[in-house]
Amino acid sequence: MTVNDRGRNTEARYKIAPTQGVTFITAGDDGHHKVREGRWWLVPFWAKEMPKFTLFNARSEDADSKPAFRDSFKAKRCLIPADGFYKWSKGADGEKDPWHIHLPQHQPFSFAGLWAYNQALDITSCTILTAAAQEPMKQLHDRQPIILDPAVYDGWLDPSTSVPDAKGLLNHDLDGSLEFYRVNRAVNSSTKDRRRNDNANMIEPLAA
Repeated sequence: MTVNDRGRNTEARYKIAPTQGVTFITAGDDGHHKVREGRWWLVPFWAKEMPKFTLFNARSEDADSKPAFRDSFKAKRCLIPADGFYKWSKGADGEKDPWHIHLPQHQPFSFAGLWAYNQALDITSCTILTAAAQEPMKQLHDRQPIILDPAVYDGWLDPSTSVPDAKGLLNHDLDGSLEFYRVNRAVNSSTKDRRRNDNANMIEPLAA
């Protein structure tokens, strides 16, 4: 994959919540790939107002047929880079315990995503595709985001890749290699206070 965006320096983030801005990669008009910024919560190109229903993720099993996602699945597929994410389980005291999930050695990766540009609202946005959880994620949740194998990045981004072929590429994932550990509940605090929950302490393993 060639990205025509050299010299870029993006601030590290340790917690990004739906509706906040993220960086993602799309096909470019010049044969290279393009780095974009957008809202993590898809706003379909045809929407006349901000969607109130949940569109920050999309089920890979049927996203190609859902009105909110099908046009993006056809020609606006993207990669959303990260090196970790969170899931929650219920603690013994009834509160939510956050878990930091990552690849071995915290290798960077890319979620399979879809994007859209809504001209009427002037909003660029994206969503993350999910699938049924496999081991080891089954221990935490029944769904998980799809982390694509880098070998299929180009095919996924290419608008000429047919919908059936693109769906097939989603089977080439790294989800079975994930690892996780518990982290501090400060992750659960409001995203309005970035000093508290958007710093490197959020991904430190919880002391035993």
